[in-house]
Amino acid sequence: MTESELYKELGILTKNRDQWRENIPFVSSLLSHESEKIRAKALWLLGEMGLAHPLAVHDAVPVVASFCSSPAPLLRERAACALGRIGRADYSLIEPYWAGLFRLASDDAAKVRLSFIWASENIAANTPDVYEAHMPFFEKLLCDTDDRVRMEAPEIFRVLGKLRPGFVRPYLEKLRQIAETDDNRVVRIHCMGAIRASKAE
Repeated sequence: MTESELYKELGILTKNRDQWRENIPFVSSLLSHESEKIRAKALWLLGEMGLAHPLAVHDAVPVVASFCSSPAPLLRERAACALGRIGRADYSLIEPYWAGLFRLASDDAAKVRLSFIWASENIAANTPDVYEAHMPFFEKLLCDTDDRVRMEAPEIFRVLGKLRPGFVRPYLEKLRQIAETDDNRVVRIHCMGAIRASKAE
């Protein structure tokens, strides 16, 4: 099967959720495929499969986590997203690798930093308490040089503001300042959403 044929097959599988559980071993096997494109697609799909069937991806999680150290930014990005989805469903599966995710907060690639935030939002949705001592990582990302990262960074404050407003309270003044001064309209809107979520207004 050629790379394009295999990629197309994975695209079809993505849409057929009823076939996910039985195909987890097949998709997991593709994490060692020679094509970066295929490995990236397999990481993304395993994350979605793991959200739906967390225990069934248990054996693949260590390999997924290993891609957080890949020299390829795309694979680091997809690994973070996959761990986020799996961790949303069952934090215990990704707990051994959770602290390691934080090195991605300062990754050279903006898309990897963005994926780190997105993964954190997913995990925090059902396991917020683990983030209490880690809020400074997200505070720094509020001032990231990349617009997309700055647009997403307030969203983790919004997620946690709903669940654990005390975690967000120390950062409300900074969020207000950014909401009033940032050049990017979406950044300003998302900062205001984070403030509202923490019931500060």
